[in-house]
Amino acid sequence: MPSIQLLPDLLINQIAAGEVIERPAAALKEMLENSLDSGATEIIVQLEGGGVKLLRVRDNGSGIAPEELPLALMRHATSKIASLADLQRVASMGFRGEALASMAAVAQVTLTSRKTENPHAWQIQSGDGTQSEVIPAAHAQGTSVEIRELYFNTPARRKFLKSEATELAYCEETFKRIALSRPEVAFSLQHHNRIIWQLPTLPRSGDAPLASISQTSEASWENNADALPKRIEAILSKEFAQSAVLVSRKAAGLQLYGMASLPAYSKASRDAQYFFVNGRFIRDKIVAHAIRQAYQDILHHQRHPAFVLFLDMPPELVDVNVHPAKSEVRFRESQAIHQFVFHTLQQVLSAPTQ
Repeated sequence: MPSIQLLPDLLINQIAAGEVIERPAAALKEMLENSLDSGATEIIVQLEGGGVKLLRVRDNGSGIAPEELPLALMRHATSKIASLADLQRVASMGFRGEALASMAAVAQVTLTSRKTENPHAWQIQSGDGTQSEVIPAAHAQGTSVEIRELYFNTPARRKFLKSEATELAYCEETFKRIALSRPEVAFSLQHHNRIIWQLPTLPRSGDAPLASISQTSEASWENNADALPKRIEAILSKEFAQSAVLVSRKAAGLQLYGMASLPAYSKASRDAQYFFVNGRFIRDKIVAHAIRQAYQDILHHQRHPAFVLFLDMPPELVDVNVHPAKSEVRFRESQAIHQFVFHTLQQVLSAPTQ
């Protein structure tokens, strides 16, 4: 039996990459969440080879100070949590502080950023566990993260990636989920310089700050009453929008809002089902059961409803730190959530149509 020994940092990061960066779409999700946390109002995504050869995300957010660029590529370095109390009330999208470090362990990463007060941008490169010096660069306000040749140094892992078309489809789905959650942000997706999605900024009807949509449970639907349906229609189709009902209900600190399809509009698969908790796309068995139960008497059991629903609630009532990709959550009062979602949808779906 070999003796116990500490693993090298590079190997630790490569192991973490296997958990966090399963495929290009997972890296894209982390990068988009960081852009949103920076306050960006415009995000441009450029892909090559389905995101395997190149994955670049550029935003106009607040930027990163030059002295912090090396830290941004190190594990467990983050500006979003500083204590256990912060973790229990986490409101930012990305917060683990290990995604970029994991990417740098299995890809060639270039990070370029400029803060508003800086005369120019600064750039750092990382790959195979080594970092370059921070050097001056040309860049508008904001940040660009460029990932090249994902899993170039772990060929066994790269063999598990699918075809270019399949990996692109995963990236596109991730892009749509993020774009649905933030209609006040302009998004663009390109593949080999061909524009796939071009989603303009949709002004909100309220006066709440941008960050409030995903970080509080106050007036989210009111602030998005005009913008959100337009973004949903742009991504899910006009046919869905015309065959869906608006959902909006508040009770006991919870708010559920969005759009859900009527029985006449159903799908053979679950590919048009989007559920968000505090602005974060999630899959949850309790929520899924509540939605199925709301539709069970009005929809054939082999058909599936389409919906885009947002549940806003106090952050301390939900644990978003139970899954490496943050795609699952744990509710403190799961039965109350089930009943709230079920009764809200049941009431909306049973109401007479105009």
